[in-house]
Amino acid sequence: MMMDLRILLFFVTVPWIFCETARTSKVVPKHKGILKVAEDEEFMSESRVVMEAKKPKKKVTVSTDYDSPVDTDDEGPGADHKDDKELPTCLMCVCLTGSVYCEEVSPDMTAVPPLPKETAYLYARFNKISKITNRDFVDIATLKRIDLTGNLITEIEDGAFSKLDQLEELTLAENKLVKLPMLPARLLSLNVNHNLLKTKGIKANIFKKLTKLSYLYLGDNGLEAIPLLPESLRVVHLHNNNITSLTDDTFCKGNNTHYIRYNMQEVRLDGNPITLAQHPNSFICLRALPIGHYK
Repeated sequence: MMMDLRILLFFVTVPWIFCETARTSKVVPKHKGILKVAEDEEFMSESRVVMEAKKPKKKVTVSTDYDSPVDTDDEGPGADHKDDKELPTCLMCVCLTGSVYCEEVSPDMTAVPPLPKETAYLYARFNKISKITNRDFVDIATLKRIDLTGNLITEIEDGAFSKLDQLEELTLAENKLVKLPMLPARLLSLNVNHNLLKTKGIKANIFKKLTKLSYLYLGDNGLEAIPLLPESLRVVHLHNNNITSLTDDTFCKGNNTHYIRYNMQEVRLDGNPITLAQHPNSFICLRALPIGHYK
């Protein structure tokens, strides 16, 4: 009987003890790496964690101090803005990387504008430029192509192009030139079609010295004779001039019947007061007969 009573008390007392412990004590789950048991400690800990999480970080703001000596040196009235020197050109023209386009500029462009020093290609067609001076390209050593088609150019100073060591293409078509200036040695193509050139306006050896010249356009001028031509020529246009005579040495070497001018591919002599059939030995070294009048 006594044993039964003890067993009864055990089953009644033990659950009561566990229930009371559950009411007075609470195990808090893991929260941000902290395990808490006491309710007060849990509340304080959680409050601190929230406050720390919301605590703002210090922000560093960089502001311009216009009174500082550094800023004054960099941005003051005496500062040198290199881009300002290039501004006039790019207002009148379109300036891209290495290229300047100044075509049909309004108001009228009467002179070559200041160019960025890295200019490689200049297109200033159909303007009112009347003269090219030695100063126009003096600082532009990077120029490879100049196109001044359709201007009013009557004069080019002798040294205007001579120092342009990289110039390969020069186009002066549709102007009013009566004389050619000195030309750079690396020139590959020269176009002076539709000008007022006569034989006396072209120095005797001006083309002969251009050992890389491949394309020469002298059509629609007033030439009376054909100037000395370099061996490098592939195409030469001499149409619509006043050429009246040829010699055996104009294109070939009269004393060498075995000589062949392999580079020459096209010769235009149409529109000249000359009958090409009267000068058969003048073309014996060419791979194709010149274009022109043979009757």
